Amino acid sequence: MPPTLASLVHHSALKLTVRAGEERLDAPVRWAHASELADPVPYMEGGELLLITALKLDAEDPEAMRRYVKRLAGAGVVGLGFAVGVHYPDIPEALVDAATDADLPLLAVPRRTPFLAISKAVSAAIAAEQYRAVTAGFAAQRELTKQTLSDGPEGLLLALAGQVDGWAALYDASGAVVATAPEWATRRAARLTADVERLRERPAPASSVVAGAEDRVELHSLGAGRRPRAALAVGTASTLGTAERYAVHSAIALLTLTTERSRSLHAAEQRIGVAVLRMLLAGEPDHARTVAGDLYGGLLDAPFRLVVAEVASASAARVRAGADDNGDGAGGQEGGAASAAVLAAVADVSGGGDPLAALVDVVEAAAARSGEALLVVPYGERLVLLVVDGGAGARACAQYAAALEAGRGVAGREPAASGEQAELVMGLSAPAGPIAAATAYKQAEQALSVARRRGRALVEHEELAAGSVLPLLADDAVRAFADGLLRALHEHDATGRGDLVASLRAWLSRHGQWDAAAADLGVHRHTLRYRMRRVEEILGRSLDDPDVRMELWLSLKATSMGSD
Repeated sequence: MPPTLASLVHHSALKLTVRAGEERLDAPVRWAHASELADPVPYMEGGELLLITALKLDAEDPEAMRRYVKRLAGAGVVGLGFAVGVHYPDIPEALVDAATDADLPLLAVPRRTPFLAISKAVSAAIAAEQYRAVTAGFAAQRELTKQTLSDGPEGLLLALAGQVDGWAALYDASGAVVATAPEWATRRAARLTADVERLRERPAPASSVVAGAEDRVELHSLGAGRRPRAALAVGTASTLGTAERYAVHSAIALLTLTTERSRSLHAAEQRIGVAVLRMLLAGEPDHARTVAGDLYGGLLDAPFRLVVAEVASASAARVRAGADDNGDGAGGQEGGAASAAVLAAVADVSGGGDPLAALVDVVEAAAARSGEALLVVPYGERLVLLVVDGGAGARACAQYAAALEAGRGVAGREPAASGEQAELVMGLSAPAGPIAAATAYKQAEQALSVARRRGRALVEHEELAAGSVLPLLADDAVRAFADGLLRALHEHDATGRGDLVASLRAWLSRHGQWDAAAADLGVHRHTLRYRMRRVEEILGRSLDDPDVRMELWLSLKATSMGSD
């Protein structure tokens, strides 16, 4: 406890007596200051015990004393010490009455007690309090460290709650509550999710105070990078003292260490991940399990999905996605509503952040909350992820992709914003096991190619078989081939010598049935036979060849899509 007026009154060496304001002696004293100015208020900060001899005061004038005491009380002075026997044999009644009316403690200082003794007593008490606070802070740090090593973040939160006589909670990057102590604080901590999300938007390190009717909560971001990886909430009934502040700062440092992995450890895990992935793709699942050990072993014991992600320019990622009649969002994987972490990641990417890094943050946070194993491997300019089939990591990918597409407007449309921007595209394989990892990788690559072509953020391999091949004809190279193949027929028709293109389309659509195709065109079947012979002559190809029929039909479809 800091020194109070009561502790000074009870100080046996000072011999102070109370003449007014007895009920306010519990006020803490920040400092003791002597001043003979008629108006010392401009030099006060609040919390002082002001010591006077009334050298320049008319202490017997009631009106002057009321004005003097009122200004002192208004400036936050907690008490007034009057030296008895210096200029006045006793404290004048005008000053006593003014102090009583203002409820300002008034202490009589005997002549044998110098003001310096009072100042020293206050200074010694403040120093002792600071020493106790520092000692308690170091003790708290040792206890918090011990609990962290033995019980992890949960043990640290429990110890911290006891140190501050309140509650503590840990949040992940999305604002979701990870742990609380004591347990009754879970509901209180959950109501602060929006405040944690706002804290995440500020540059780290950041903190804020949320004052409620039931407590006062301090929020602190955790993490060594630009983007916070977690947040700590500490709820108390009042403002933290020095010792409690030491404990909170220690908790922040320890939690940062537990949430941030060292660069060397991260690099080592990445090397293991690369080795595991290469062994899986090489068809060596048993060796992959051995290398993975406890780090990724659980991931290989159940069906997983393989995600291949890369960054493409916005113009390349949006290649006539409007032609994709089957595009209905970011894949069929059930994602649900986007979490706060997903929305924050999308906002970060929109502000120029790294899309791949944001994807890793989102998926890692989701997997960590669910206790799932996750493999993240940088693979050249791509990022490869192995996520549990149907798990939180897979759902996070789908949510992230859906949020990205929503941020771009309707999926596949050209955004209004100008300039070239990097956009994330992902391909997701079908569920697979370790023995089929190479097949899953090919599936993910195929889905990635389609996602890039359609301007989609995510395409699942299952969509490729369930959809149509026709949207793939929107490729520029395919249309160029189609235009070249049919150019001679279009040039023939432009001279008005017969509608060969329309006749070819009708004949192919009727699978070579002359009567049905002629009826569609409104001509005699002999006319149609003549036109088909002219097509063969002009193109130098036989319509009896099924490959020729296929090429002509796809070319007709490609050119019709380009003219729509």
